[in-house]
Amino acid sequence: MNLSLIQNEFNQAKQYFSHVEMRQTLDGKVFAKAALQPSPQQYYVISIYFPDSYPNEMPTVYVNPPVIGSAPHHYTKGNICYLYPTMWNPGIHNLSFVIQRAAKWLNKYEVWKRKGTWPGAEIKH
Repeated sequence: MNLSLIQNEFNQAKQYFSHVEMRQTLDGKVFAKAALQPSPQQYYVISIYFPDSYPNEMPTVYVNPPVIGSAPHHYTKGNICYLYPTMWNPGIHNLSFVIQRAAKWLNKYEVWKRKGTWPGAEIKH
């Protein structure tokens, strides 16, 4: 895990997102937390976990309570599908991108809760 790269990306993300913080896991790794508000009625806190091979492998994003339940586009472990894994590009994508994609996912989730249909294009997986 490239901690200096993650720290630089965290500093960049703080310029765009006011509620972002870094935390340390019990085993000495780091993860990010961000508060996002996709609608006036609801805000969410997400946790972003960096794999040991970051940036060559994309981070895993979980939505903290409120629980998202049986929503589409999330995995059985509870992490959301904010980007199809083969689309991850370590030369382009970073923490700010992940937060933006998670915000987009939450916006679509709010639409799905209201209308019962997930908006936009999707890749079956």
